[in-house]
Amino acid sequence: MKHIISALVENKPGVLAQVAGMFAARAFNIDSLVVGRTEDPKLSRMTIVVIGDDRVVEQVRKQLAKVVPVVKVQDFVGEPVVARDLMLISIVAPPEKRPEILSLIEMFKGKVVDLGLKLVMVEVSGPEAKIEAFINACKPYGIKSVARTGTIAMPRTAKTEP
Repeated sequence: MKHIISALVENKPGVLAQVAGMFAARAFNIDSLVVGRTEDPKLSRMTIVVIGDDRVVEQVRKQLAKVVPVVKVQDFVGEPVVARDLMLISIVAPPEKRPEILSLIEMFKGKVVDLGLKLVMVEVSGPEAKIEAFINACKPYGIKSVARTGTIAMPRTAKTEP
């Protein structure tokens, strides 16, 4: 089962290495890892996606909480979250195929960010399944390159809040 773990960590050098080292030392595989500053410049949020059974992921969560610069750890499994990935993809786009490709981009709510003589670079964001579906839809045209961020996530706002 896929688990999205959020770790609030101190924003200082070496924290990413400590966290990655903890995973490597315990032979836990990271499916994706994204780190970025929060609203507090002293803190960063790590969003770590791991695949494993609940027991394995609980062990990961506990070990992560023991890393000194980690302030808070949360596993979003079973909770309502908003999760998104970001991708840049360069698609082979000869002039005669561009109308089809642009229609596909529009269907996936993508955004053209660079246009060349033979390639079009597109930005797509959304759930991982949408990103994968867009990649699959582009394969017949030819994909030159792909760069992805991995998953970022936050819990949904409670329905009782205004």
